[in-house]
Amino acid sequence: MVDKKLESILASVEEYINEKQAEKSWEAGKDFVNYAGNYFDHKEYVAGVQSLLGGWLAMGMESRKFEKFFPPQFGKQYGILTNSGSSANLLMMSSLTSKRTQNLPKGTKVLMPIAGFPTTLNPTLQVGFEPVFVDIELDTLNIDITGAEELIKQHDIKVITFAHVLGNPPNMDDVMTLVEKYNLILLEDCCDALGSTWHDKPLGSFGLMASCSFYPAHHMTMGEGGFVATSDKLQETILTSFREWGRGCYCVGPHANKLKNGTCGKRFSEWIPTLPGETFDHKYTYDEIGYNLKPIELQSAMGVQQLDKLPEIHRRRRENFAQLRAIYAKWEEYFILPNAQPGSDPSWFAFPLTIREGAPFNRMEYVDFLETNLIQTRPYFAGNIMLQPAYSHLMDPADARDNFPCATHAMLNTMFHGTSPVITTQQIEYIGSKADEFLSKFQ
Repeated sequence: MVDKKLESILASVEEYINEKQAEKSWEAGKDFVNYAGNYFDHKEYVAGVQSLLGGWLAMGMESRKFEKFFPPQFGKQYGILTNSGSSANLLMMSSLTSKRTQNLPKGTKVLMPIAGFPTTLNPTLQVGFEPVFVDIELDTLNIDITGAEELIKQHDIKVITFAHVLGNPPNMDDVMTLVEKYNLILLEDCCDALGSTWHDKPLGSFGLMASCSFYPAHHMTMGEGGFVATSDKLQETILTSFREWGRGCYCVGPHANKLKNGTCGKRFSEWIPTLPGETFDHKYTYDEIGYNLKPIELQSAMGVQQLDKLPEIHRRRRENFAQLRAIYAKWEEYFILPNAQPGSDPSWFAFPLTIREGAPFNRMEYVDFLETNLIQTRPYFAGNIMLQPAYSHLMDPADARDNFPCATHAMLNTMFHGTSPVITTQQIEYIGSKADEFLSKFQ
């Protein structure tokens, strides 16, 4: 009886979502061209409801399934789910402090670009490491590799980290030359770069670890969520520990919790080195100073359904980027237009436009025009992050502004259009008509 009721509920959910999506419409000038959004059909909703009604709320078998199938997206063997891309970056950096592996001390220097999203930087500060900043390239918004090597020569740098900006990587051959020449640990922030490649090799496959975000604006989503991928089994174990309060036990799900001796088969053993001969519960043994950064099972159930949509998501993002590129090609006198790094094939997170010096309008004039016409835009995240209020104590504002001119220019002059698969050809044509309306005034 209960099973039949569940089948009825799930069938109703599927019917409701299909009818709701069939009724969707969009009218130019009346409805927003959204910057991004979830690319769902009924399957994600059915999976979410089924998971919730199953009664197991914390990470369980769907989470394990996702953790098994997702790492190859980054050319890795192992990985862990977490509750956000920001947490993924925090876990990557925190794991480098583990006594079991790298054991990097406070004050370790980490090289990174000064422009981007805060949570590429924040974990460095949160674990007590010291950021060393380099400027960006204005045409790609990526890390300046030449400037990076000069800083590596001047500082005892152990780690390099950066985001592949909007899915478009820096020259990864040059990056890996630096990594190998100076024996650096590379952490790849791939939160915007799922599905992008460098010479047919997935971004995320180059570093010790790679992070991903499942926020709704990103390539795929479970509402919130993130991932850390690695090819080192011990690193995965340490990441898991940091994710789960620092405990040593890695049992997950209802099945494991019913096993007297846990997944490892030795739950009650001598786990505490300072108490030799004493039996202790592994679930309450702590190997790291960790956090609680787990997702819930419902998110994982939805994420498993999203995996099947990734090829279509990447195709649509590339198509939307190409259409936007065609619109703005005739206005290149006013904008620095994005181009894929030679050798790369980005699954574009967004379409960036950087207004050239001497253009007859400024960014806010163009953004205000687009937003007034219901076309959503975004700036280049935090821009030169040392000019943001939260970080004002870390660097003199004049030094931040003047010593990193490309980052400062991008902060003032770069904006994005979305390339999300929820954006239709009709909507992109509307963007084109409005772009022409605004820009033709200056001819």
